[in-house]
Amino acid sequence: MLKKIKTIFILISLVTITFSSLSFTDSYFEISKHLDIFTTLYKELNTFYVDETDPGKLMKEGIDNMLKSLDPYTTYIPESEIEDFKFMTTGQYGGIGAIITKRKNYVYISEPYEGYPAQKAGLMAGDKILEINGKSAEGKTTEEVSKILKGQPNTNVSLKIERSSLTSPFDVTFKREKVSVKSVSYAGFLGNEIGYVKLRSFTRGCSNDLKNAIQKLKDEKNLKGLILDLRNNPGGLLNESVDMVNLFVPKGEEVVKTKGKIKSWEKTYFAKNQPLDTDVPLVVLINSASASASEIVSGAIQDLDRGVVIGQRSFGKGLVQQTRKLSYNAQLKLTVAKYYIPSGRCIQSVNYNNRNDDGSIGKVPDSLKTEFRTRNGRKVYDGGGIEPDIIVDKESVSNIILSLYRERLFFDFATEYRHKHENITNNFKFDETSYLSFKDYISDKKYDYKTKTEESFEDFKEKAKNEKYFEEIASDYQSLLDKLKLNKKDDLEKNKQKVCEILTEEIVSRYTYQKGRIKSSLEFDKDVKRAIEILNDKQEYENIISGTK
Repeated sequence: MLKKIKTIFILISLVTITFSSLSFTDSYFEISKHLDIFTTLYKELNTFYVDETDPGKLMKEGIDNMLKSLDPYTTYIPESEIEDFKFMTTGQYGGIGAIITKRKNYVYISEPYEGYPAQKAGLMAGDKILEINGKSAEGKTTEEVSKILKGQPNTNVSLKIERSSLTSPFDVTFKREKVSVKSVSYAGFLGNEIGYVKLRSFTRGCSNDLKNAIQKLKDEKNLKGLILDLRNNPGGLLNESVDMVNLFVPKGEEVVKTKGKIKSWEKTYFAKNQPLDTDVPLVVLINSASASASEIVSGAIQDLDRGVVIGQRSFGKGLVQQTRKLSYNAQLKLTVAKYYIPSGRCIQSVNYNNRNDDGSIGKVPDSLKTEFRTRNGRKVYDGGGIEPDIIVDKESVSNIILSLYRERLFFDFATEYRHKHENITNNFKFDETSYLSFKDYISDKKYDYKTKTEESFEDFKEKAKNEKYFEEIASDYQSLLDKLKLNKKDDLEKNKQKVCEILTEEIVSRYTYQKGRIKSSLEFDKDVKRAIEILNDKQEYENIISGTK
């Protein structure tokens, strides 16, 4: 009997191996077959197509479109773009240290990084780049200018600059440096004992930067509560997110696990170090642009009931990417797994493997979302990003504000203000008196815009004409339209407070750069105000964490 069972087991094993081998062979044949088809097609196309083709460009287009059919995060990185990719993961590059922007035919300095060559050489926001190394910059894109400005540290770069406050252009020459864009954009106290830290991205070493920033706050004074701002943070390195959570939870705590097609790549990540502080009340701020590693941190903090999450629902990127080296120093960044935070949920909001008939991709419907529980038993759900414990409605932006942004009038006014004022006070605010100067500044500028009401009016007029009703109501229509235009003239006055807030941030950034911009914005920030309220109300904070509220 034992011999018979043994024989059956061997037969089953052989059949399983045979089917596995057949499956592998079929898969290998399909790959080999289509590679052969592609190679011959590519050769014939480049040889016989009626016009000259660019083989490299053609191949890049083909690869990009193939990968685009999978998901937006699986991408091909040619050798020429490797430095930009490294900047995304390290925050470092060789260059002048400035954000640039295109306006009409020229590229302008949008903001110099404090302490780097552009700022040390005296360049300012609003400076127009006329020439680089003796060659005209007219007509060049931001990508083209960026590529020229970047280079090995200690190499020279010469610029001819036009500044609106000067009568003639000037030349400036300085050396490129290794530029390290700080992951912690700003850290400081709000009020007496509540700390605030803004994290820009999850680049290499950012968890240590955050640790140092928090420790510095703790050394300065008693830390009653901490706000970690992950809004508009697109994420980055997975390991850094694990180490960041580890700052607030005990060693050995599970933070995240990854699961993919290849079992050997599945991994559970634990907090491996002694924490910095497991007791300080913690609020994490997120919004719709908080993604990936930002969601691991905010989601793990929520699942472990270590802090309160405030803001708007996060982006919903629960996919893990790895890079694979290719020929000729190129790389492939591809999605290899999904990640699952401590409650067991995956927060990926889009299933790229299940497209609609037209190729579009829909969000995971509520009916397919699964309920999970945090450590204290609070209900949380998968399939749609991280939903905050306290939702603060996103502030709507009026048409006139959008138009003023679009026409760069806030930017240009702040640039002119900086040229006229050497210094500003420490707690500078753009007040109502200054507002009148802005109103005068834009009085002869073009910033026209259409309200939704005007668009509806135009739509109504078109339909009324088609249905032969318009002639009878034309005078009434014009009367309403005139009243609408009259009310529209008051739009700037209605948005005076918002204009003053924006210009406060914009002008402060001209003197104290990114840190100043962030610091000045906090006073008007609804999410931050709500976070301070929660941290000042110990009972409400505990009720949220425990699930009794």
